[in-house]
Amino acid sequence: MNITKEQIDDLNAVVKVAITKEDYQDKVDTILKDYRKQANIPGFRKGQVPMGLIKKQYGKAVLVDEVNKLLQDNLNKYLTEEKLDVLGNPLPKQQDHFDWDKEELAFEFELGLAPDFEVSLKTKKAITHYKIVADKKMISEQVERIQKQYGKLTNKDVVGKNDEVSGAFRNESEEIDNQTLLELDKLKSKKAIEGLVGKKVGDSVTLKTKGLLKEDNLLASTLGITAEKATKLNIEVVFTISEINEREPAALDQELFDKLFGKEDIKTEKEFRVRIGEDSEKQFEQQADQKLLNDVTEYFIENIKFKLPAGFLTKWIQVTGEKELSEEEANEEYKKSEKGLRYQLIEGKIISENKLQVEFEELKEFAKGFIKTQMAQFGQLDPQEEELDNIAARVLGNQDEVKRLSEQLMSQKLLNVYKEKANLKAKEITYENFVKEVYG
Repeated sequence: MNITKEQIDDLNAVVKVAITKEDYQDKVDTILKDYRKQANIPGFRKGQVPMGLIKKQYGKAVLVDEVNKLLQDNLNKYLTEEKLDVLGNPLPKQQDHFDWDKEELAFEFELGLAPDFEVSLKTKKAITHYKIVADKKMISEQVERIQKQYGKLTNKDVVGKNDEVSGAFRNESEEIDNQTLLELDKLKSKKAIEGLVGKKVGDSVTLKTKGLLKEDNLLASTLGITAEKATKLNIEVVFTISEINEREPAALDQELFDKLFGKEDIKTEKEFRVRIGEDSEKQFEQQADQKLLNDVTEYFIENIKFKLPAGFLTKWIQVTGEKELSEEEANEEYKKSEKGLRYQLIEGKIISENKLQVEFEELKEFAKGFIKTQMAQFGQLDPQEEELDNIAARVLGNQDEVKRLSEQLMSQKLLNVYKEKANLKAKEITYENFVKEVYG
């Protein structure tokens, strides 16, 4: 077997593979002999079928199969040994009327080569790294939410302005029929509040969906519909009351502090508010970090310039999917995926140059931290190490979970590199202003 490479340009090459009978004949003969032993053809005893008949029936299929295996194995080996950084997979060049009976079989494969480029983490333009701080207003709102969450419910006969009302939303034409809990202090519409106040169990009220809630994103779950449908919904719905409750806020006392943070950890309201602020800022840090990661990614994609073998990649997209695409469809798919491919190459270079890798032990610890956070949400604040190890072992037994967690851990490693080496500009901001500035 002989393999050679013809360089077309910096981003494209053709690999030529020549295979002779010596490369595959022994293997083909062995397989055909095994076929002969097992062949069951009318008129011949098992194992006594003439080899000529076996070759006539199976020879070509076995030959093609073995040659394809040889091609795949040796082409992959060649790409590795030559250290060719290819994009996608080699594409076989079409050969009409291919003659499988020749003494030497010749094949050609198109290659798309990764471009050569440099990544400087010291960007010309400083990228904002937000530090979201918990202000007094936000802490007070969070304290009120906690007091409400752990407060005492009292059943009532008549709806008041700050009550919680259980009931069903219905609109037959829009196929809405959803049992839900409606908190009056979350309503934006004054008309809706006035319509509900004073009503009793069994009463029905007609409400307009547009402008009903202070937080528009809650409309979908409130009505039991998709977020897409809720976005432009402007109809009337009938709400029928099934239960009325008043929630008395929990006192800011030792019982509440112990319930939330463990016995005697927090002793005063001042300590409680400080802790709420600290915990909130830890949660905000994740959002700020994700924003930084997104901004650095976008900056690199827009500012690190290099060409891709677009023609090759379009052809590769066209023929390697579940179904073959038209040229127009493949061009459209390439346009959609080009940014992602560019960042994969940039990210790969950053990972390589900074020698970043995910070791199993650190992946295990990362998984345990993730599990511990989830358990804390359900009130399990101090799980045993053995329990964490057992759950982590089950999680890491799932390859999809391993892939997902590995990607998250690598993103964290990249983020640490950006924080250390990139040109960043720190900016302290409240959560309310962060949302306005970042999301409009």
